[in-house]
Amino acid sequence: MKKWENLLKVNGWRSDITSVDNVLRHYSRKVRSEKTRENVCVTLTSFCKFSTLNPDALVQLTPEEASRRCQDFTDHLRDKGYSIRYVNVSQAYLKAFFKANGYENEKKLKTERYYQPSRYRKKAEYVPTPEEIERIGYASGSAKNRAIILMLFTSGLRNSTLRALLYKDVKKELERGLNVVKIPVYPEMKKVSSAACKGNIPYHTFMDANAAKSLREYLEERRKDFGGIADEEPLFCSDSNLLSAVKQRLTPVSKNGLERMVKRAAKQAGMEQWEDVTPKCLRKAFESALRNNRLDVKDQEFLMGHILEKSQDAYYDSSKSEDLRTKYAKIVFFSGTQQDKLEMVKVFAETLGVKGIELKVQKMKEKQKGLDEMEALGEIVREELGIKPFETRMVKRKEKDEDCDNHKKYESKIVEEKELLPHIDDGWEIIKELKNGKLAIRREAA
Repeated sequence: MKKWENLLKVNGWRSDITSVDNVLRHYSRKVRSEKTRENVCVTLTSFCKFSTLNPDALVQLTPEEASRRCQDFTDHLRDKGYSIRYVNVSQAYLKAFFKANGYENEKKLKTERYYQPSRYRKKAEYVPTPEEIERIGYASGSAKNRAIILMLFTSGLRNSTLRALLYKDVKKELERGLNVVKIPVYPEMKKVSSAACKGNIPYHTFMDANAAKSLREYLEERRKDFGGIADEEPLFCSDSNLLSAVKQRLTPVSKNGLERMVKRAAKQAGMEQWEDVTPKCLRKAFESALRNNRLDVKDQEFLMGHILEKSQDAYYDSSKSEDLRTKYAKIVFFSGTQQDKLEMVKVFAETLGVKGIELKVQKMKEKQKGLDEMEALGEIVREELGIKPFETRMVKRKEKDEDCDNHKKYESKIVEEKELLPHIDDGWEIIKELKNGKLAIRREAA
């Protein structure tokens, strides 16, 4: 149970506290969005702490006193550096709380909103070009990260939606070997991530052949690591060092983890504005690709998961899915020939200090039969730069003893040299020194 659920005695869309129950009933009739429910309750919890009053005591205040406290709270949020949008939305939630508890007409709260310019954005954003996204994908460090980046770009999925995907959602189409793979988005995904299906609007989008190929590579690696993938497992599972292998495969990659991975890959790709590249930027790049390929506006809106006017949603039923797939297949996400892409990656690798790339590609292909030149380039870049993630896993190691053989489980992770000493004191041992100056360490699992 989350803290706000406990403090506000919330169970689903109901609460044992009358005033809280009133506002939950209000929103359940209006939007019934799980993310909205959480946001309202988190804001109300913060307001209670700020005002040192419980919800039922708040609704006993005079309209003047309630208005003053609400204004003081939003001013406090702004002083702490929260964005204007966040402050204004928080104020709207609080006014809805009071309104649901009788503060209407002459009792209506009187507060001032912060001025928000139409183009206001607190955080800078940089939407990368398709060529830059290719570089980000190759610099991301693994088939998993590359699949995530290419899926975000070629599907337009939101961060929360991608994280809520289960293996079963794409299993059949992947097994059929389709190049254009359908990705369903549905309200039940909110059980995994409350913001996964915005507005409870079911729709579907697609991923292109490049994303599908990287996804298949990642899933094959995962099968080898874990012995298989269950239908209900997250499509992209967690790599957290704090989780055992069993919990990793059942836990979706985190929101912050996904954000960090994209930024790290953009930095590794040599982009100056890497800090401004986020999963949302890749979604915006997808929107640009749809527009640049002159896809019908209604089709664009549907693939973005936007609300369509009046009865337009009915047009996109199951019978129209294949028509939309055909239209999607004509979209050009990456310009240039395969040879152009090869040359781009080679130049990219050389600028990052990889020497003798042609010879290394040839040797890699001789060593691994069936490996194409682009795959060889990707492996060489990741290996030379030491950017392949060292995922934490529980591994078995056979150690000989005078009397018997013992099978022990270990947990592993990567640390910087300056972080090593506390780990050694805590029972960790060095496995290997990596090319990027970091160290792979392990210790016996509890």
